[in-house]
Amino acid sequence: MPNSNLLTIGPHTFSPGERGFVELPFGRSILHSDLCFGVHVFRGRKPGARLLVCAGVHGDEINGVEIARRLVAGFKSKRLSGDLVVAPIVNVPAFAARQRYLPDRRDLNRLFPGSAEGSHGARCAYVFMTEVAATCTHVIDLHTASNNRTNLPQLRIDFSPAGNRDFAGAFGAPVVLDSKSPPGSLRGELTALGKPSAVYEAGAAMTLDMPAVRYGLNGINNVMRHLGMLAPTKTRAKKHRTAFCKKSAWLRAPTGGIFRALVPLGRAASPDSPVGIVADPFSAHETPVYPDFEGIIIGRTNAPLVDEGDALFHIASHRDAGSAEQGIAASAEAVLSDTEEAPFEDSVVD
Repeated sequence: MPNSNLLTIGPHTFSPGERGFVELPFGRSILHSDLCFGVHVFRGRKPGARLLVCAGVHGDEINGVEIARRLVAGFKSKRLSGDLVVAPIVNVPAFAARQRYLPDRRDLNRLFPGSAEGSHGARCAYVFMTEVAATCTHVIDLHTASNNRTNLPQLRIDFSPAGNRDFAGAFGAPVVLDSKSPPGSLRGELTALGKPSAVYEAGAAMTLDMPAVRYGLNGINNVMRHLGMLAPTKTRAKKHRTAFCKKSAWLRAPTGGIFRALVPLGRAASPDSPVGIVADPFSAHETPVYPDFEGIIIGRTNAPLVDEGDALFHIASHRDAGSAEQGIAASAEAVLSDTEEAPFEDSVVD
């Protein structure tokens, strides 16, 4: 029987207290070279949770890659309990091509759990799932909004499994959204295995958003303390009010034209006030855009030109949106002004 104190990922075996880097091949390229992704392993001397932090499942989502890079570069705790596993770029072919999807235009986050004999994407998903993700107890998957959209820092998780809501709440994101996982997603497969798994969404694709990076690093720090992987802070921890939202919907353009947002991310929205305007490019006519329900704006399009029916604002339903807005503002102020650096050298400062 294998020693339960050993952690094996690919050809490497790590004992408690060891650290290292593993490259895992999943296929051969058209240049006859190995296609690989890399994994950093930090093992504590004491037993505990095994947290996976992964990024770059979509190749154009840079914020998560920077969060993972800083996490690895700055991690220095010698009193770690459990294990920290970090995969900075899962979808290496897409990242190298500076595009969201795999070269065959497939979405890696719809190919899990993958296949050992499928396409490059299916093989990547299979190796990542079997060699890395399935060995961990908890997962934070780092993402941004899709092309031409921006997201408020937020966590998405399925509230129904026991412990998931507390796990997500410990992160301290401005908003936590109760969200079922799409079929074939990494989060969905891991949730089905009973592993608390959350997606952190923040910022826009192909941009580096430092507030989003700081939120992410601060949240990972909070989660590790919540799981007992790191010792509690000596100073009194700041309480960040998180808005827990059960549902959300996209507010769509009532007509086509030139779009202008009137309300920024993180603000309250209600059916009484317009959040945007769509202007007729041939006249002075402007059509106001009103929400269908009260909530918080957690995402929006960056497109200045829209067709009728295009998604404009992603709104998370909240019965007291005004109070939630105040909590989000306080959370931003606390995180972005925080100068605590342990256990990461630059977890909240640029």
